[in-house]
Amino acid sequence: MKFLWSLFASLLYAVLACLVYYVHIRYFKVDVVLYSAILDALIAAALMTLLLFARREFRLFSRYEKAQLGVIWLLAGCLVALGLPTVIDRSLSFYILEKLQQRGGAIQQARFEEVFTREYVKEHRLVDVRLTEQQVSGTIVIENGCVKLTERGARLAAFSRFFRANLLPRQRLLAGTYSDDLTDPFRKSQSQVDYQCR
Repeated sequence: MKFLWSLFASLLYAVLACLVYYVHIRYFKVDVVLYSAILDALIAAALMTLLLFARREFRLFSRYEKAQLGVIWLLAGCLVALGLPTVIDRSLSFYILEKLQQRGGAIQQARFEEVFTREYVKEHRLVDVRLTEQQVSGTIVIENGCVKLTERGARLAAFSRFFRANLLPRQRLLAGTYSDDLTDPFRKSQSQVDYQCR
C-alpha cells in the first residue's frame, strides 16, 4: 500500500515540478537556466513534502519516510534540471541535430567549422550567454570592457585544468582517430595574442 501511495505522490511531484518550471520560464525572468531549473525542483519538492505532512491521506508514512521522499524528489528534480533544459540549452550536439534539420537533413562535413563559427555563436548568442552565466556564478567580473577572473573563477579554472589533464580519457575518439588532444586543448594555442587587457 505504501508503495502505491509513494508512486502516486511521486507522480504528483512530477506534475507539480513541470507546472512550477513552466510558470517560471513563461512568466518570470531567468538569469541562468540551470540555476532556475534547480530552484524549480527545490520549490516543487518543498511543496510536495509540505503536502505529505499536511494531508491525512499520507499518514501511513512515517516522518522519516516523508522526509526521505522529499529528498528523493529533490534529487530527481535536479537530475532532470541537468538532463533536459540545461543540456538542450547548452548542447552543441543538439544544435548539430537542429541545424541539420533546418538545412534539409544534410550539411557538408568540411563546412561544419564555418557553421559553428558563423552561425552557432551568433544564433545562440553564445558569448552573451556564457559571460552572463559566469557573472551570475561569481567567476568573472566585467569592468571597463575587460572580462576578469575572480578568485573563485581562478580556483574553478585550476580544478578544471587538473581534472582535464589527469581524469579525462587519453584515448578519446575524435573524427575517426583516438587522441589525447582534449586533455590539454591549449597545447597548440597561439602564444602571442593582442586581446589581453592592459
